[in-house]
Amino acid sequence: MDQIQNNHDVTLSDLAGMIKVGFDEVHAEMNEMKKGLASMDTRLEHMERGQEDIKLRLDNVAYRFEMVALEKRVEVLERRVGAGA
Repeated sequence: MDQIQNNHDVTLSDLAGMIKVGFDEVHAEMNEMKKGLASMDTRLEHMERGQEDIKLRLDNVAYRFEMVALEKRVEVLERRVGAGA
């Protein structure tokens, strides 16, 4: 049973070699996928940092409706003291 009969004789050693080649190819492909995933992780980290920066900036920005309300209050005060713009 050391040989499998088909179109030609294949020994267990031949079969083991073919299987090894297949596993080596899969291993190489997985390494490439890992590199791609690592690259994606790096890009996602950069995007997350960028989003955090945007959030910090927005936290320090007055909302538009607050600005409009403040402008109206200033206009009323300026009219009362006679100091129009």
